Amino acid sequence: MEIIKTDIAGVVIVKPRVFTDPRGYFFESYSQRDFNDAVGREIQFVQDNESRSTRGVVRGLHFQRPPFAQAKLVRCTRGAVLDIAVDIRKGSPTYGRHVAVELSEDNKLQLFIPRGFAHGFAVLSDIAVFQYKCDNYYAPQADGGISILDPLLGIDIRVAAADAIMSEKDTCHPLFKDFDSPFSYEL
Repeated sequence: MEIIKTDIAGVVIVKPRVFTDPRGYFFESYSQRDFNDAVGREIQFVQDNESRSTRGVVRGLHFQRPPFAQAKLVRCTRGAVLDIAVDIRKGSPTYGRHVAVELSEDNKLQLFIPRGFAHGFAVLSDIAVFQYKCDNYYAPQADGGISILDPLLGIDIRVAAADAIMSEKDTCHPLFKDFDSPFSYEL
């Protein structure tokens, strides 16, 4: 696997080695040993999630408040999404900045999102199947979010806001300026 750094330290793109031949392809989608070596610390994933969505669906930006915070390793196994991670760690030099990466069944890229980031995605294909590994169990009482459509964040979700299909919960998240983050930046 190849680790590609992004503009925000800790958020990395994971590019697997893909072997192709006339029969199709093969790649190792996850190896805990190799992943931990590549990111330079031990991450133990405990829960896998999967969603299926249609074109124009926009999910997020979500996070889990401490002590239920989650790091995630995400990928799109069918179709394509624009995946987004926003730094919400108070005191971080990249606080409020985001990384946006297209993940697709064709490019097979994965994105690692550490704790202290809000996460979301927009579906760019007719159908998308999205999978993510989490290093902590989901706790509904710890749900948090900020608006993915907040102009202050400057995220081009590549879906017109008028065409975005969002849950009622996601349309009610606060704007970034009204958000009090539960995360602090640690070196």
